[in-house]
Amino acid sequence: MPRSYASAVLDAPADDVWSYLRDFGNLAEWMPGVETGVIEDGGPSDRVGCVRRLIGPGDSVFRERLSGLDDTGRTYTYEILQCPLPVRGAHGRIRVSPVTATGQCFVEWSGEFSADAGDEEAMEKTLTKGIYTPGIEALRRRFG
Repeated sequence: MPRSYASAVLDAPADDVWSYLRDFGNLAEWMPGVETGVIEDGGPSDRVGCVRRLIGPGDSVFRERLSGLDDTGRTYTYEILQCPLPVRGAHGRIRVSPVTATGQCFVEWSGEFSADAGDEEAMEKTLTKGIYTPGIEALRRRFG
């Protein structure tokens, strides 16, 4: 399975960043290109199994289900139910770890997916450079 990955050190405590990121429904607040985002059934955004519906450029629709939330490990995992990209079986993970020597934190965003052989390389780059890296850079700006 192809894997996409991006990471960065943020100048903020891990607990502060995790407190913000653990809200599975707030992606539209910080992710470039996401115009709106809602939890479909209106339930809590930290309930495993909830589905967020995101509207992106050109009214593209992404639907993602929260498949795991680990406050101790500061990690959540999700699966992509619907998206305009030529991927299948896609799932992702966001993790926040403390950098104990400096009080900063390390944030990483990764994902795996299946795609037709001709689409794998392009989708790996799209996820890394078009979604994960800009998202982490937006978090870096948010947390200064």
